[in-house]
Amino acid sequence: MFEKILIANRGEIACRVIKTARRMGIATVAVHSDADAHALHVRMADEAVHIGPAPASQSYIVIERILEALRATGAQAVHPGYGFLSERADFAAALAAEGVAFIGPPVGAIEAMGDKITSKKLAAEAGVSTVPGFMGLIDDAEHAARIASEIGYPVMIKASAGGGGKGMRIAWDEAEAREGFERSRSEAASSFGDDRIFIEKFVTQPRHIEIQVLGDKHGNCIYLGERECSIQRRNQKVIEEAPSPFLDAETRRAMGEQAVALAKAVDYCSAGTVEFIVDGARNFYFLEMNTRLQVEHPVTELITGIDLVEQMIRVAAGERLAIAQDDVTLDGWAIESRLYAEDPYRNFLPSIGRLTRYRPPEEIREAARVVRNDTGVFEGGEISMYYDPMIAKLCTWAPDRAAAIAAMGVALDEFEVEGIGHNLPFLSAVMEHPRFRSGEITTAFIAEEYPEGFAGVDLPEAVLRDLAALAVAIHHAGEKRAARISGRLSHHERHVGDTWVVGMAGRSWPARVIEEGSGPVIELEDGARLTIASDHAGAFWDPVVEVAVGGRPRSVKLDRIPGGYRMRYRGADLKVSVRSARHAELAAKMPQKAPPDTSKLLLCPMPGLVVRIDVAEGDEVFDGQSLAMIEAMKMENVLRAERRARVAKIHAKPGDSLAVDAVILEFD
Repeated sequence: MFEKILIANRGEIACRVIKTARRMGIATVAVHSDADAHALHVRMADEAVHIGPAPASQSYIVIERILEALRATGAQAVHPGYGFLSERADFAAALAAEGVAFIGPPVGAIEAMGDKITSKKLAAEAGVSTVPGFMGLIDDAEHAARIASEIGYPVMIKASAGGGGKGMRIAWDEAEAREGFERSRSEAASSFGDDRIFIEKFVTQPRHIEIQVLGDKHGNCIYLGERECSIQRRNQKVIEEAPSPFLDAETRRAMGEQAVALAKAVDYCSAGTVEFIVDGARNFYFLEMNTRLQVEHPVTELITGIDLVEQMIRVAAGERLAIAQDDVTLDGWAIESRLYAEDPYRNFLPSIGRLTRYRPPEEIREAARVVRNDTGVFEGGEISMYYDPMIAKLCTWAPDRAAAIAAMGVALDEFEVEGIGHNLPFLSAVMEHPRFRSGEITTAFIAEEYPEGFAGVDLPEAVLRDLAALAVAIHHAGEKRAARISGRLSHHERHVGDTWVVGMAGRSWPARVIEEGSGPVIELEDGARLTIASDHAGAFWDPVVEVAVGGRPRSVKLDRIPGGYRMRYRGADLKVSVRSARHAELAAKMPQKAPPDTSKLLLCPMPGLVVRIDVAEGDEVFDGQSLAMIEAMKMENVLRAERRARVAKIHAKPGDSLAVDAVILEFD
């Protein structure tokens, strides 16, 4: 077994690998760029080596920098994580030349499966079902449009060397095919150094289901069930679960056997994933094989009890698999929610900045519930514009799907993140969505259920009543506490009334507080009485208030803000006021402040780099015309005109680094 391994990656996956290596008694080496000098993975590793400037193209994906770190530390093996160099055959070959083990598959398998065009041909030869498409080289946008028309719209335009949703577009007509080809090729060149593109039929009403395979160097290969990855946004997975609520045992076995057949066809060893698209009749088609550890691997680990990172290390060290296919059992249900630094209220645009508060829920391992959080950040750390926006992967396990969803809902309620935009509210909303709970999902779920983007959550009446009662209890307790401060009112406790009016979500709830030994009882206007019970006396002062309201458990994130409170629960973000009846009457008469007029400005929707400006001062622009392109977190974003106008002034130029809401253009 290895004594020391180097992790050629960063963030949560580097931390994940370090945890397993530490448990196995293996020393670890972290590598880091300038931007990651104080990152969590650097703190966790036994050694750390600086490898260059912040951009990944000058550090994490420079093979020679990794080799220099290896020589300096004497590490015997390298785990590549995912992304960066994980599927680069030349990296694996360079390690072999150095006499260093690659904790991944052989070079031949990476070459065969890393190229999506070649992999589809090999899959067909191995008897694996494949999607109709064009696997040859595409010359230009016109060629792409002709091919797409021959296949029949809609089509998927994909980078041959792509992954993680980069270099991927869906086209529904010729215009989209041309533009999609150009954007995919540009992203592929900048992200992977390979601008080859292929086109295939886009299957409507699809589900994205993948099979985890595991092989050794002695010809043994097994599959470890499937993962459902259909909840996607812009082809990027957001929520995954294992097993799939859609597959039956027969389909699972057929998909697993085909995945193993493909792996054996390329002499695959280590952990890998064969991805399929599955239609409503459970017909499945091969998409690609990822010759690395997947981001969503924890859900497979939770239902199988198998540590995939440990297995990868053991296989790389030459050990035989200790697990046969008949030993694999799927126990319970697991769900993973990807927490991203992106603002769901601004069309999920990337967000960067400092994590002023980062408090994940407590990790738990019990007989009926598991909560696991794979992360690479810490409170006070920064989210950089140079890398992937992932903050953490929150996972829950329970004996069945409903219980796993319920556990995830509570864990998301308890997760505190401040300082940046993030998608916690959206993840909570999905967990509560009836369609998700039913399991009737496709890869179009987000587009269909949130066609205008995410604007928050409207909580049911019963939940709003509970939150109103909780707000009254917290406010009343706070007023009583303030009245006891030494020196107030000549040392006499001022009178605190017991009647209040709660303002929330455009509604008001008159309420009365009744003090009882078991906790305050809140009597609402209709006579309903809700007891507020907690496990400890200081619950009302916690950032996450965990109480039972009328016997119903609630974990509510609470902030005291001017004029009241901010309460966040199950995806809803509410501003709440608690006033006396007279104050509520007067507040209702106050005029509302009008928002500033930005209709004549093009504002930068995210922190990012200006790639280009497509117009000049004095130009007349039309609805839908491209105005500028902003790059953030490895994704290119085209900003378009929403109406006809004339460009009056340009405030930014290519190469500028802009903050959110920075003015790019002014219109007359």
